[in-house]
Order: sequence, then C-alpha cells, then structure tokens
Amino acid sequence: MPEGHSVHRIARQFALHFVGHPVAVSSPQGRFADGAKKLDGRTMTDAKAVGKQMFLEFDHELWMRVHLGLYGAWDFAGDITVDATTASSNGRMGQTNQRSTDLANWEDSLASIGAPRRARLRMSEQEVEGALDTFPPDPIGAVRVRLLTDDAVADLRGPTACEVLTPDQVDAAIAKLGPDPLIDDSPEAEERFVTTVRKKPTSIALLLMDQNVVSGIGNVYRAELLFRARLNPHIPGKEVPEETVRELWRDWAHLLAIGVQTGQMLTMEGLSEEDYLKSLANRDDRHWVYHRTGLPCRVCGTNIVMEELGGRKLYWCPTDQA
Repeated sequence: MPEGHSVHRIARQFALHFVGHPVAVSSPQGRFADGAKKLDGRTMTDAKAVGKQMFLEFDHELWMRVHLGLYGAWDFAGDITVDATTASSNGRMGQTNQRSTDLANWEDSLASIGAPRRARLRMSEQEVEGALDTFPPDPIGAVRVRLLTDDAVADLRGPTACEVLTPDQVDAAIAKLGPDPLIDDSPEAEERFVTTVRKKPTSIALLLMDQNVVSGIGNVYRAELLFRARLNPHIPGKEVPEETVRELWRDWAHLLAIGVQTGQMLTMEGLSEEDYLKSLANRDDRHWVYHRTGLPCRVCGTNIVMEELGGRKLYWCPTDQA
C-alpha cells in the first residue's frame, strides 16, 4: 500500500500539470461514470494529500477523494515533469526492489529535474517511467477514472475509494484522520498526536499504523521509526514516555520530507556518498530492519525477527528494541 510520501508526490504531479486547467473526466471502465459526469469539463483548482488519501478540487465546489489502497495506482502521460525524483538508467523511479547501482547513467539526473517532456509515469508505491509515442494514449486495462487536459492525462486503476464529495464532506473526511506533519507541523498537531498515543492501551506498533492516530505511516515507515527510536513495538502507547512519543512525531516529519523529496523511503542516515547512492538504488541498502527477517541487525548483530501483528508483517530487533 502506498505510504504517505507517495500520495504527496502524486498530489504534486496534479498541482504541476492539472491545477488551473479544464479537465475532461471520463470513466473508461464505467464504474465512475456518474462521478465523471459531475466533474467533466470543470477546472481543477487544488490538489492535496492528507496521509494516504488525496483530494482533488474542481470549480463549483466539488472534490474527488481517492484512496489507492493495496492495488491502486495513477498513470500520468504527456508533457509531464518527473518532479524531484531520480530515475535509473532502466527507467524505474522509486522502485522498492531496485537492484541497479549504475547511477552515472541515470537518464533523469537531479540536474535535469523540472524539464517537462513527453513521457509516461506510473505512481503508486513504486514509480515507473517510460516513453510515450502518441498523446493521449489509449486507456490500458480497467481504468476507473481518466483525467485529461490539453497536455497531460492521468489514469486511475484499482483504488479502494474514489468518490465525488462536497466541501463539507471533505472536511468531515479529513477530520477523521490523524495529523499529517507535511500538512500541519504546528505544536498543536504534535500535541494531538502525543495526547492520543498516551491515552491508548494499544501497542505502539498498531497505533502508528492507525490513520486516525497519525496520517501516512505504513508498514515500512512503522518498522523503521520504531527501530530508530529503539522502541519495543509491543509497548502500549500509554506506557511510552512522552518525550519518546514527541521524538516519533518529529522523526516521522523528517522521514516523510525525505521520502517526498527523493521518492524513496530512506531511513538510514550518516551514510558515505557511496552507500547513499547504493541506498537510492537498492532497498536492501535502505532500511534498518524492514524486510530483513533472519539477517543480522546492522547495530548489534542479533537476527531481525518478523511476526504478524494486526494482519501485517512487523520487523524488529529483539535486542536493540527489547
């Protein structure tokens, strides 16, 4: 499932290429036909992400809410910019299973960011770029929604949720979500997170994945945040020291900003230049504990364990996080 940084990056693509433009809205698959009729021809006026949910505003006070869920993805095509992301020589961006380390030949170096070109870009938990021969391309597969301007097209497939809302309904949906530090990094947002966590008997590992407690954290960031805090994932929230909870909030804000900037869930810091480049290219060099079952902890050497918690895989070090 896409974590918070991915959805913020998708919202930025809409801000770059759709906001301020009239949009032809259709539903090639047919499942969003009624919603498409309400939005077709209207101008997109805003695009924002809150945690794992995205909200696209159209004139006449209509919004489209999208939650990608486990299988959803947006495909962009046209004269688009690969925004603040590096791409490897084989055309993949942010690919979590990337193995290439031939960074010298990246076709989309940081120096070239900001130059729009005719291209394809798939954005979900993984980002994949490719060439585009004709515009607009024919819809491929079960496209729930197609958003089309004169220069860009975005196709949505497989979302958990896709609906048209009024402003009041948007406010109500956002009010149910926990704070997102990229939207609100105020002391009040931090206090809301701290207060909520320290009231709960639920384990801190489950609380960090609860989107009503904090927005945007998924399985990868959950495991890495807990390790960086050297925190046992099974401790009830109400037993976690207040300062530790505050540090979790601030670390989430820090890692989220890195994820949005790079398109990667980079959670290891203080790396040499060589190791940093490897971490950009290869998930195996990017994380402290995530997806490292049975491998030695990078700090103490104890084998990393994996267990099922709340229907998701939890990775942690039984020594450093005892």
